Amino acid sequence: MSENSTPLTEYGWNATLSNTFTALAPPDSVPGRVLRVDRGRCDVAIAEGTVRALSGSDPLCTGDWVAVAELRDSREPEMHTVTSILPRSSSIVRSSASGKSEGQILAANVDTVVIATASDGDVDLGRIERLLALAWESGATPVIALTKSDAAHYISDTLTQVCAIAPGATVLAVSAETNEGMDVLDAVLDGTVAILGPSGAGKSTLANALLADTTGADRLETGRVRTGDGKGRHTTVTRELIPFSGGRTLIDTPGLRGVGMWNAAEGIDKTFPEIEELIAECRFSDCAHNSEPGCAVLSALGRGDIDERRLASYRKLQRENAWNAARSDARLQAERTREIKVISRQLKSHYRGRDR
Repeated sequence: MSENSTPLTEYGWNATLSNTFTALAPPDSVPGRVLRVDRGRCDVAIAEGTVRALSGSDPLCTGDWVAVAELRDSREPEMHTVTSILPRSSSIVRSSASGKSEGQILAANVDTVVIATASDGDVDLGRIERLLALAWESGATPVIALTKSDAAHYISDTLTQVCAIAPGATVLAVSAETNEGMDVLDAVLDGTVAILGPSGAGKSTLANALLADTTGADRLETGRVRTGDGKGRHTTVTRELIPFSGGRTLIDTPGLRGVGMWNAAEGIDKTFPEIEELIAECRFSDCAHNSEPGCAVLSALGRGDIDERRLASYRKLQRENAWNAARSDARLQAERTREIKVISRQLKSHYRGRDR
């Protein structure tokens, strides 16, 4: 056990989770929350402190609530194993970076997603829309933090642009260096907070400012961005859950190079509500919004009521989401076909044995 043990309540444990654990957990297990996962093992916070555990057969991610049991015959002292995963209240999922036809869970049981975007250069509105779709789909509340506002030349214009593409989300200009806007950001964060964004967006610097304690020491490593292209150096290499003030927890994540859509239809709809409202007014229910007569989307585009860039972004995310869904369906169908073939071979073998 860790000498600096932390009560499990500081990681978000409550009566609802306790009831769920009692109903679902195997005997001789205790509740815990996954702090970090690496190479089939994980660090898990339990009531007495932090233990090292084998991840088990089901995929785990940072933020999971789990049941763990001690391995009696392990060669490693105080080694535990995850025996079950409690149902997730939310999960941030993107298409697998490996290209496999399955989703990758970035974090679980998240209440607030902070989308960090550096405001001291060109702001990628399309990337923000992608991350918003992931956040909305997860069930968490998105907050957009325009970081490095002290170094931005046109922060007011940037705020206006980002607010226009993020209806329903809180958008703030913040600076961890000067503390500008940090009090407001801290006030809107609730529960478990995950920080997402590309490398160089200032995620770890932002996290350190939120995690600042009486010692004044940084909890997370930070690094300067490259001067050539403004990209970061991936100082955060794993997802780690850390408790901070007000009974909240924070998950800092590595910079995301790719943000692919995965079963994110509802999240895309919430990211582009004005387009979804127009689609309901199209003459044909299967309108593709390309050249069909009576298309409300094209009419609005012609009037200048919607932005061409934003419509192109919407179409791109929809195509990508549909393609990944079809790829997943194909994989599931292939698995079902293999299962049917195995059962068929077993039946044939069984009946051949009876005929002898």
